[in-house]
Amino acid sequence: MAEKLTNEQIIDTLKQMTALELSALVKDVEKEFGVTAAAPVAAAAPAEEEGPAKKGPTEVSLFLKGLGTGSKVAIIKAVQSITGLGLMDAKKLVDGAPVAIKEKISPVEAESHKKTLTDAGAEVEIK
Repeated sequence: MAEKLTNEQIIDTLKQMTALELSALVKDVEKEFGVTAAAPVAAAAPAEEEGPAKKGPTEVSLFLKGLGTGSKVAIIKAVQSITGLGLMDAKKLVDGAPVAIKEKISPVEAESHKKTLTDAGAEVEIK
């Protein structure tokens, strides 16, 4: 039988996870136990009024640095899905690398798009 984890061990593990990994974990827990982690809007409002407790930037930009080791077609399709551009416009964007793919987006959204692009084989940077 597996040893039961302590609360401290769980918290230490959570501290080491990225925002994307935490998001996926929350979705898995919600699915497994049939619950939602969404807080009521009224309960979340006072926390925002207390002051900015956030660390790091609230808006970032996603840059395509180069094609890397991936297929150019896969990268173009990934850019197309992220930006909503047509195929030719997405191709022009990829051909113009290094170039900004999306600007002034949340860090969580940027990490999600970065994963999509790196999975396609692109070199990506978040600034």
